[in-house]
Amino acid sequence: MFTSILTDMTNSLSITQIGLCVLTSVLCGLMIALSYKALVNTNKGFITTITIIPLIVMMVIMMVNGNLGIGVAVAGSFSLVRFRSMPGKASDIIVIFLAMAVGLATGTGYLTFAILMTVCATLITLLLVKTPLLNTENGFRNIRITIPEDLDYTSVFNDIFQEYTKDYHLEGVKTTNLGSMFLLDYDIHLKDVSKEKEMIDQLRVRNGNLAISCSHSASVPVEL
Repeated sequence: MFTSILTDMTNSLSITQIGLCVLTSVLCGLMIALSYKALVNTNKGFITTITIIPLIVMMVIMMVNGNLGIGVAVAGSFSLVRFRSMPGKASDIIVIFLAMAVGLATGTGYLTFAILMTVCATLITLLLVKTPLLNTENGFRNIRITIPEDLDYTSVFNDIFQEYTKDYHLEGVKTTNLGSMFLLDYDIHLKDVSKEKEMIDQLRVRNGNLAISCSHSASVPVEL
């Protein structure tokens, strides 16, 4: 069904073939970048990188052209890049792999396949993110509670957390306000997310209406 426009890579490539591969790589990269930008608040540098990755991978594939020595050298060069990069979010890793896969397809001349897979991948991603199909309310929260120094922080909120949460852990304690108060850092898993405000009201009564902050907390690390 899909055929490559580079039917014979042993001969010289024509300007038309190279131009079609370059154009397809850039267009597919731009499609991936724009769809990712619509889903995630990211910076211009990362979007530009995603747009250019298919073109770079295409160039690498064309340069290797079945040459084992060049292939080993290229693999070594790319392995060095891994040690100079910061860990990224799972969504970042996905679009990077997608952009590289598009570059592999265009580098071998399968332009129709590259375009089709780019459209399918972006549409599926948009569908999964924009619809409630995979939405989950995990109920994990991070709560920071300020208490006076005369309260026993080891057990002062245990009964409240036992009522409203499935699980809770005191992750850290530090003094604040010149040592006159404690700042407690809890990770909790709510039984019912609709009762979050009710729980916070109970905590406010217990800590004398001092500052309480509650934020969403992932149940697993989001970096890969």
